[in-house]
Amino acid sequence: MTLAPPAHDRGITTLTLDSPANRNALSARLVGELTESLAGCAADDTVRAVVLTHTGNTFCAGADLTAPPDPAAFVALMRAIVALPKPVVARVTGHVRAGGLGLLGACDISAAGPDATFALTESRLGLAPAVISLPLLPRIDPRAAVRYYLTGERFDAGEAARIGLVSLAGEDVDKALVPVLDGLRRASPQGLAASKELVTVTVLQSFDSHAEDLIARSASLFASDDAREGMTAFLERRDPPWVL
Repeated sequence: MTLAPPAHDRGITTLTLDSPANRNALSARLVGELTESLAGCAADDTVRAVVLTHTGNTFCAGADLTAPPDPAAFVALMRAIVALPKPVVARVTGHVRAGGLGLLGACDISAAGPDATFALTESRLGLAPAVISLPLLPRIDPRAAVRYYLTGERFDAGEAARIGLVSLAGEDVDKALVPVLDGLRRASPQGLAASKELVTVTVLQSFDSHAEDLIARSASLFASDDAREGMTAFLERRDPPWVL
């Protein structure tokens, strides 16, 4: 399993990414298990909200380059998070890279701790942040998107909060989430679903308008010579030939 068994506490179900051997990378298996678990949460009347967190020092390292998921399946997972009639809260205490930012961006509320770092590294591999743009571009600062999409620079939790990638950044993630989870427990299921529907309209429009094109673009990039060289260089821990 790449997910730990779900934990339940007063209406909050916690789903934990638990594949430390590959830094919780987005394998086909992880995408499938998480999609199935979210569907179970949607159908369970005892679940008021979902917390998505992780084991180890990495929330999600992006696509598993040894066995990347079908882009369409990953898009379906991100859309399922956005469209879930229950809030999804990300709890991040480690690193987030590439496709992991798409997973994070699909969540409704997120809190990141001081050890969290973020980077959109696709351009360094001959790729682009294609399908993860669906939840990211409607939600993050446009000028920051330009910078980090192009450069692949690493940034910290404070910057992630400034640009709108995460909701909260602080020294104690669990303490920061106390009022958030308390607020969700105090809301009615109908009120939460109706309110979430209002604030996700633009993001869902992004999926409905651009998903097909970006899935095709992602597949084309992954099949390119540049991407093959970039991913091989990454796995071999060396610079690709375009590094000056």
